[in-house]
Amino acid sequence: MKYIIVGMGNFGGFLASRLTELGHEVIGVDSSEVKIDQVKDKITHAIIMDATDTETVKTLPYKDTDAVIIAIGENVGASIMVTAIFKQLNVKRLISRSINDVHETVIKAIGVSEIVHPEEDSAERMAKRLQMRNVLDSLDLSDDYNVIEVKCPSRYIGMTLIETNLRKEYQVSVITIIRELERTNMFGNKSTIRKVAGVVTGETRIQEGDILVLFGLAKDIETILAM
Repeated sequence: MKYIIVGMGNFGGFLASRLTELGHEVIGVDSSEVKIDQVKDKITHAIIMDATDTETVKTLPYKDTDAVIIAIGENVGASIMVTAIFKQLNVKRLISRSINDVHETVIKAIGVSEIVHPEEDSAERMAKRLQMRNVLDSLDLSDDYNVIEVKCPSRYIGMTLIETNLRKEYQVSVITIIRELERTNMFGNKSTIRKVAGVVTGETRIQEGDILVLFGLAKDIETILAM
């Protein structure tokens, strides 16, 4: 997979390096020559660039990128500007780092729903989340077992949990289901809230747009998502 990460500080630099180690193509962007020098030998491409300049950003291969991550950690104004630019470019997936509550409110108003908090969500955890397609979040219980939130594969929509045969075929259990509901925020823009279905049973039927919370071996969950 291909990623553009803007901001090569501690969080962005480590995330870029880790994704590169996992075999992905990563373009790291920063306006600081010092920060680019620190990562240039650890990632696929390292570019010195002012990402607040729309025309400069347009030279990046953003149309062929699976996700753009705005990892700027100090300059709130720059983070907001860069996030807005990539949002206007309609990239496939846009993830932005939140520095504080006000910053997060503005990012949400721009229309970004995927927001990370590095102090709570480490770059290592995020790298694992991005490693598998359609994974939204993960919790490592051990080196082998994980609890992972995934977008439900289309082949399971309309089935009951028993009918998916996930437990029997892959030894993977569905702990619960999360459904996203739309609401209008204080700026008049639509945002989503997450509603947890609670304890599910074998008769629980999967709906379009459902997020499954799975428990099992990471390799088994990856097999399900790769099909």
